[in-house]
Amino acid sequence: MHYAIIAAGEGSRLAQEGVARPKPLVLLNGVPMIKRLIDLMMSCSPESLSIIVNEQMTEVREYLESLTIDVPFHLVVKSTPSSMHSFWEVSRNFPARGKFVLTTVDTIFRQEDFRRYVDEFAASDDADGYMAVTSFIDDEKPLYIDVNDDMRITAFLDAPHEGVKYISGGIYGLTQPALGILDDCMKKGVSRMRNYQRALVEGGLNLKACPFSKIVDVDHAGDIATAERFISGEN
Repeated sequence: MHYAIIAAGEGSRLAQEGVARPKPLVLLNGVPMIKRLIDLMMSCSPESLSIIVNEQMTEVREYLESLTIDVPFHLVVKSTPSSMHSFWEVSRNFPARGKFVLTTVDTIFRQEDFRRYVDEFAASDDADGYMAVTSFIDDEKPLYIDVNDDMRITAFLDAPHEGVKYISGGIYGLTQPALGILDDCMKKGVSRMRNYQRALVEGGLNLKACPFSKIVDVDHAGDIATAERFISGEN
């Protein structure tokens, strides 16, 4: 499995609320957020790792360059207008064949959920993509996901609808056909990951939803303690 992390955001809300560290280096139970995510990925049969940070994050870049990562490691330093554009930048390092899992640095989940998700995606022989979903809603602007009885994703929705119980967890498992649609979206001027995901459905890709027990985001200073309790198994 090939892995990628988007860590190119500015983390402006955390800074405004008095958090001095850049978001990727915020400590969760003593471990930088990005290091915890790297360790999780490195424990799940990695073939390569790609990370994008923005040009202003010199401290984050230097930290990542100091790490020893025992697989091919691609560090992209570039400021982008959206997470979809960041995805396109790191996707330039993906191999011509294989599967990859992408997430943002502030997406917090438990190791056991992630390993099960990766194992299911790796074993699937018919899914073009595996999307992490959760019924726990703690996002300011959640992306709702409708599925059929086989857990195939049929729609990505901005607002809740009757019978829709999942939202996107911000973890994307994809295959090569998805990269072709990403290129098309870039050419058409599409922005935002949620619009790219809609393009995947419109393109006829078979996307499966994989439920996680819970996924939380670290967007505000108060989210740090919540994330620490969550990964410690307290909630």
